[in-house]
Amino acid sequence: MSARIRRMAGTARSASIGRLAALAMPVCMVAIALAGCGSTSDRALRVSLSALEAKAPPAPASSASKAANATCGDPTASLRPRGPLPAPGHMPSGTFMRTIQDRGRLVVGVDQNTLLLGYLNPFNGQIEGFDIDMLRQLATAIFGDPNAIEFKAISSAQRIPVIRNQSVDIVADAMTINCERAEQVSFTTVYYEAGQRIMVPSNSPVRGIGDLAGRKVCATVGSTSIENIRKLVPRAIPYPVPLRTDCLVALQEGKVDAISTDDAILYGFQAQDPYTKIVGPRFSNEPYGMAINKRHPEFVRFVNAVLERVRGDGTWASIYEKWLGRVTHAPAPAPPRPHYRD
Repeated sequence: MSARIRRMAGTARSASIGRLAALAMPVCMVAIALAGCGSTSDRALRVSLSALEAKAPPAPASSASKAANATCGDPTASLRPRGPLPAPGHMPSGTFMRTIQDRGRLVVGVDQNTLLLGYLNPFNGQIEGFDIDMLRQLATAIFGDPNAIEFKAISSAQRIPVIRNQSVDIVADAMTINCERAEQVSFTTVYYEAGQRIMVPSNSPVRGIGDLAGRKVCATVGSTSIENIRKLVPRAIPYPVPLRTDCLVALQEGKVDAISTDDAILYGFQAQDPYTKIVGPRFSNEPYGMAINKRHPEFVRFVNAVLERVRGDGTWASIYEKWLGRVTHAPAPAPPRPHYRD
């Protein structure tokens, strides 16, 4: 592998083996649709299984699962970049960027189970997707090398804890910016605008959020998705799981009636399983930001400068079309406009 991949979420062996087996057919379907499918090599299977089964102590649940009691104004308003970006390999002395440069790699928290965003490809052993390519832009800005990254695979519930305990430098993991999270970590400007929708089997009678009452609905622990379902459909039966792909497996096995999460995540599920459909309009706005420890405001400004460049030079559109555009079959939308508070 070009980067070290370390699994931080504890997962029972039997569940991991079952998940891998259940995903084997969908992964092949993806390959047929996008690249052509052949037989999976033993090495690729070992890489995928090993990454899923690596052990680590379970993380505490994120407080994002609690309802916010106070407003923070516009939580998407971030810190404005200051001056031009320094040249790669010449980060200013005394900054967190210089600490990262001297270490020789950017340490990032990502998902490895979400096709199109952050996914461990079992055919080549690489983590890839929209979020991953955004992080490679950051590594290029610091080192001049998009591969100077150490990936740490995390669950949704671990995103804030790993930032607060400084296990990683930054998290890019389909993470919605909201007031409660912004009290605990700093966010960059919005780099992707998602919205929550519903996925069901192709033969399901469900047509929208109003049809979820009395039905089991899957979403991940620590996500805004499961809180939105509890608030908007009190009679729905939430089915919380640790990892996003657990929802797809639960739907395939008939354990749940629906999945409700961000449409960007559902696009990947639909590519993995063509016997599903996405129904109803968006019923929430989910602005994605990269999370950084509050001790490093200069790093937030630096990342925002990189995002400004990515939006302006066509790179954002290129990355969108490479990953999400292949499923939406639509041209890249305009990148999210940055909001600043200073």
